Amino acid sequence: MQMNLDFHGRHVFVFGGTTGINFGIAQAFARQGAAVTVASRKQENVDNACRTLSDVGGPVHGACADVRDFDAVGRAFESAVGRFGPVDVLVSGAAGNFLCAARDMSSNGFRAVVDIDLVGTFHVLRQAHAHLRKPGAAVINITAPQSFVPMRYQVHACAAKAGVDQLTRVLALEWGGEGIRVNSISPGPIEGTEGFRKLMAPTPEDHAAARGHVPLQRFGSLDDISNLALFLASPYASYISGALIPCDGGGAIESVKPALEAASQAGL
Repeated sequence: MQMNLDFHGRHVFVFGGTTGINFGIAQAFARQGAAVTVASRKQENVDNACRTLSDVGGPVHGACADVRDFDAVGRAFESAVGRFGPVDVLVSGAAGNFLCAARDMSSNGFRAVVDIDLVGTFHVLRQAHAHLRKPGAAVINITAPQSFVPMRYQVHACAAKAGVDQLTRVLALEWGGEGIRVNSISPGPIEGTEGFRKLMAPTPEDHAAARGHVPLQRFGSLDDISNLALFLASPYASYISGALIPCDGGGAIESVKPALEAASQAGL
């Protein structure tokens, strides 16, 4: 069930908001009456997302920009602000990932994920600053459990997402005096997303095993993430800033349990 919050008259910009979790967040804000801008690097995805969002709720604007291109990101904000005015809520969620052992990963492969996830997030937040409503804006970064849980075959994503979480903390410090709140959401295994299918549960066996590692014994939904985003952007969260919030059914806690058990058995 969606939270019953009113975002009429507010401008929500979702970078990476044309597919997956980010598109689910864009839909949630549209249902609550917000003017929604979505941006991603593929024009086809932008067009498709805008058509769907137009049927869901309030006014919609689309921009095509690759987060790795600092100037293109700036143009996307200028276009959006020209249409709907200052940004009240910014969601930064562009990401890339693949499975690879560190010893087999090329420099280009490592850099590709860092450029999208970490450098891209910096580009979005840096270019957004001039266009955020001050005071009152809410910034939400979409990170991942890899930011604080080391995972095999994910050295690039672990490094990049840890950097995103530090961006969240630093900007919460620097921008708090302007009345801008900055927080991170760390989604766990969310069904119906490409990342879930490719990375978490590519086979039925993986699907069952992954669910067994979630204390709540279920996978998350797009609504689970979008409801948290609505809350963080709302007046109910007006004193929350610099927070890194897992939305994973307790999965991150379960991930560290084997290490804690091993340490206990070793007498540490």
